[in-house]
Amino acid sequence: MKLIQQVKRRMGTGSSSDDKKSSKSKSTESSKGSAAPVKAQQAASNGAPVEHSNGVLPKLTEVQPAERTALFQKKIQQCCVVFDFSNESDLKEKEYKRNTLLEMVEYVNNTRNAFSESLMQDVVNMVAANVFRSLPRKDDFGDDEEDEPNLERAWPHLQFVYDFFLRFIVSNDVDPKVAKKFVDQSFMLKWLELFDSDDPRERDYLKTVLHRVYGKFMSLRSFIRRSIQHAFFKVIYEGEVHNGVSELLEILGSIISGFALPLKDEHKDFLTKALIPLHKVKTLGTFHQQLSYCMSQYVDKDPTLAFDVIASMLRFWPRAGPKQVIFINMLEEALELTQPPEFGKMQEMLFRRISLCISSPQFQVAERTLFIWNNDYLVKLINQNRQVIFPIIVGPLGINSKHHWNNAVHGLSLSVLKLLNDADSQLFESCHAKSNQEQTAKEAAIENRQAKWAQLSDVYVKKHGKLPVSNDLSC
Repeated sequence: MKLIQQVKRRMGTGSSSDDKKSSKSKSTESSKGSAAPVKAQQAASNGAPVEHSNGVLPKLTEVQPAERTALFQKKIQQCCVVFDFSNESDLKEKEYKRNTLLEMVEYVNNTRNAFSESLMQDVVNMVAANVFRSLPRKDDFGDDEEDEPNLERAWPHLQFVYDFFLRFIVSNDVDPKVAKKFVDQSFMLKWLELFDSDDPRERDYLKTVLHRVYGKFMSLRSFIRRSIQHAFFKVIYEGEVHNGVSELLEILGSIISGFALPLKDEHKDFLTKALIPLHKVKTLGTFHQQLSYCMSQYVDKDPTLAFDVIASMLRFWPRAGPKQVIFINMLEEALELTQPPEFGKMQEMLFRRISLCISSPQFQVAERTLFIWNNDYLVKLINQNRQVIFPIIVGPLGINSKHHWNNAVHGLSLSVLKLLNDADSQLFESCHAKSNQEQTAKEAAIENRQAKWAQLSDVYVKKHGKLPVSNDLSC
């Protein structure tokens, strides 16, 4: 009996100890499970956004207005992570970042005072992390055609980063006196280097943002102009191929139109050292329209610069036909803004070049040159200076009207001759007669030269029995 009682006592104490252990374990589990909601409640009470266990932040519209600034800052910092778009990895993370960027763009569009001073550093850091990178060379793309641009693979993210930064720059919440600490010269230098991107969509965003920065940050204006000038120097004097020359010239066109009068020497030097020499660059065809607009803006601001612009164009005049057509287009645009005093200084050298273009066997060059007479202002200038100009151009026009192989050039030459005759028939007749005499003299000289060569050939045949062969060393 005593033995049975001892066993019962032992079993009772063992079960009670097991019950105590199980109750302790349950209490610890329940305390652990309740820790997460307690922390969430504490974070919510402190105004901090709740982050999910997988790192996904809630949407800005899902939290209280007092919590949005902190959540917005976290999202900006989260978007500093850059993904590799050369492969198909991290697809969910890439899509999450794209949606986050899109959400932030919509947020700043619909929210006042979205950009506080505490956020500016994060904004600039996020933009720098995403857009500042080494640009790929064209050789890195293998067999892609040269005429087709190599589009940026990361554009699904870059597009919204640029859009977000543009909203930041134009926002009235951003004080340039404060923001210039973050958007500084170092930042803008890297920004200008991105203009060499081969993606036209990216260059368009870069151009828009740079134009806004130039207008808002007064302290950066001189630095931006010098940096653009340095980029042009590389193209002009080092033969570097730059994809963004047209966009930079487009910005300069707006900048030049805002120059105060009289023009500063610094601005005139920019014209003579950085813009005019661009006419001799091989890739002129990709940016000639923007360059012509800049030239026109300068001449419109200061008509005395017309002589420098046109004289430089004549000095850099190309030999290839298509490029000559570009030069004639640019020349006509500059001449439309040229005043009579400046026109008188350059008229002789100008129309000697025009006479050569009229006589060109390339019909596109001759035809485009003859279209100059469709411009009423230029016709007026020509008629005012006809004593100098008519003797230079009547001869080539007369030759075209008789001997040019292209029917369009032939007909245009006759039309221009008629215009000249109507302007001053007496001067036209004298110039035409003089031209005929010169042409007759040239033809006589040619015949005389051919006759002499025939005599020399006869003498040689009588002496050697046959004319020399070109590879005959004895002759």
